[in-house]
Amino acid sequence: MELRLYDTLTKEKRPFQPLDAKNVRMYVCGPTVYDFAHIGNARPVIVFDVLFRLLRHLYGEAHVKYVRNITDVDDKINDRAARDFPGLPLNEAIRKVTEQTGKQFHADVDALGALRPSVEPRATEHIGEMRGIIEKLVAGGFAYVAEDHVLFSPQAMNAANSTLPRYGALSKRSLDEMIAGARVDVAPYKRDATDFVLWKPSKPGEPSWPSPAGIKAEGRPGWHVECSAMAWKHLGKHFDIHGGGIDLVFPHHENEVAQTCCAFHQQRMANYWMHNGFLQVESEKMSKSLGNFVTIHELLADWPGEVLRLNMLKTHYRSPIDWTMKSLEESAKTLDDWYRVAADVEPGKPAASVVEPLLDDLNTSLAIAALHSLRNSDVSALAGSLRLLGFLSESVAQWEGRKQQASGVDAKEVERLISERTAARARKDFRESDRIRDLLAAMGVAIKDSKEGTTWEFSR
Repeated sequence: MELRLYDTLTKEKRPFQPLDAKNVRMYVCGPTVYDFAHIGNARPVIVFDVLFRLLRHLYGEAHVKYVRNITDVDDKINDRAARDFPGLPLNEAIRKVTEQTGKQFHADVDALGALRPSVEPRATEHIGEMRGIIEKLVAGGFAYVAEDHVLFSPQAMNAANSTLPRYGALSKRSLDEMIAGARVDVAPYKRDATDFVLWKPSKPGEPSWPSPAGIKAEGRPGWHVECSAMAWKHLGKHFDIHGGGIDLVFPHHENEVAQTCCAFHQQRMANYWMHNGFLQVESEKMSKSLGNFVTIHELLADWPGEVLRLNMLKTHYRSPIDWTMKSLEESAKTLDDWYRVAADVEPGKPAASVVEPLLDDLNTSLAIAALHSLRNSDVSALAGSLRLLGFLSESVAQWEGRKQQASGVDAKEVERLISERTAARARKDFRESDRIRDLLAAMGVAIKDSKEGTTWEFSR
């Protein structure tokens, strides 16, 4: 069975045919490092980590290159730096914010079982590539200079008599629809409302670099050109897969396509555009005003990262996901069982029943259903399949120890209480037995009585 992926551009599921099977290339938009990553940010991290693992399984680890960028120049970073470090020069404060936030992001996504990308470029390390793209766009008539800004003209792109794609093709919008539906900056120096910024002047104290296109004042890049530059540097003008959240289709990815294709006279930037769906929390849109805004870091205080990973993968990546406490509890119980059964087993080859759904546009929900079937039929294949999906990174003992640490419950104290309860049951003191059972339940410990004795596990 061949790998088939849904392409946002063509709106169809197509067989995946890499440009070079010995050098499969994927770019995914990464974080803007100004704050803790929220659980919605975790979805593309986990989804494209599964795709990365699958591509390595199919083509070999040495033949897959995964690039996920870090945006470390942005207005939100500037605002956070000024707020958190008011006594420092802005550039020094920005460096502190990006270093701290970037370190926290890595710790969070490592805990989710995500492999590090092959390359993780930072925007500030690629200013030269950004200037190079901008110079090409100005020379080609696709961009213009106005009041120390450089702006891209979608009108000029669509008017070009060439093999360039049409601006709006990725998001399936006309220029008129974009004007009506988008919040566009109104500025007197713009020739058209849809024109967007490639470069802008820096305010005093802000990060700044020598400007392109003959502009004397120093400035800084616009957001969209950053990803075009980093993708070009590390993957080339044309590569296999570009991914991100559905919210990035317009304007970010639409503008990436425009910049790259016009600068290098390409029909395509990426052969496959993949986007994961939105995430809600308890059936509501996540927002700070509703009080349901939750970060990865906060969730990791209560749940092992693999629980969050499984909970994310139970829903197909293109479908909306409803993040609920009930689903988390179910995921935790499932992983407890898989760890007991398969964590210390020598892993075999991943089962075809798991790999085949993954080949069908990453159908992780069907792959997980297949894992449940393997649990009672082929534990070795279960272990290998779980590892392919990024699970079973620990031994059973490590897993149990991590859960104890997260719960704050002392395992020796639990064993002591269970012994006291067993003694109470033996002397038919059921009131005391029930009291201890209720006490254990309040500690987050579920007990199960059988002929072999009493076993226990954390209910969270």
